[in-house]
Amino acid sequence: MKSVFYRTAKPYIERQLKNPIHLRNTTHIFKIRLPIHHFLLSGVVVILLFGGIAIGQESDLPVYTRPDAKVYKSLSAALANPDSVIILELKGKKLSEIPEGVFKLHNLEVLDLGRNRIKKINPEIANMIHLKELDLSSNKLDEFPEGITALKGLQKLALNRNEIVIIPSSIGKMESLQVLEMWDNEIETLPDEIAMLKNLHFLELRGILFSEDQQREFHELLPNTQIMMSPSCNCKTQ
Repeated sequence: MKSVFYRTAKPYIERQLKNPIHLRNTTHIFKIRLPIHHFLLSGVVVILLFGGIAIGQESDLPVYTRPDAKVYKSLSAALANPDSVIILELKGKKLSEIPEGVFKLHNLEVLDLGRNRIKKINPEIANMIHLKELDLSSNKLDEFPEGITALKGLQKLALNRNEIVIIPSSIGKMESLQVLEMWDNEIETLPDEIAMLKNLHFLELRGILFSEDQQREFHELLPNTQIMMSPSCNCKTQ
């Protein structure tokens, strides 16, 4: 079930401000980046809250695990000096797959492929052993990419706004994972193996319909994890 807020509020705000906005999710909230002059009132920055989403000024720098490193936004520029590339941002490029050149960046730690049209993930991604943060939000994925579960050093994974239904049991191998964002998917349940993620401190599942029993089970599986979920419903049976 796709987010009602995203479909309705974002176009409305854009019309009012006559300026495109971009959603960026962080560990706890989703921020919409806008020019600061839209929110200045007597020298005070105004923060608006819409159903758990904060709207306000944000730094132009991405919120990555390596904010000190250069952010490459062109694959050709990255391939000109592949061994030095730590962060690659290819969001909104209308990509239908991960370009082969990405897999030549052997020291890559942060890969942002959000807002594309990717349906499948090349199994070769399992060889990107230095990846710490991977963003595949707002793509066309209908399954959790198995190759990603081999990335034992991955700390943050964002799969928001896809069409994922099943989470594989192999997710339990992602022992370094600290943040897992999967809001606004079609997930039916979580596998018991997710309890093996002892370092997971934040799990985002809002915008997905789960019963009260399911939500209770998730908290039992991950007692030390902050789990964000929408209100429970009786729309799913176990």
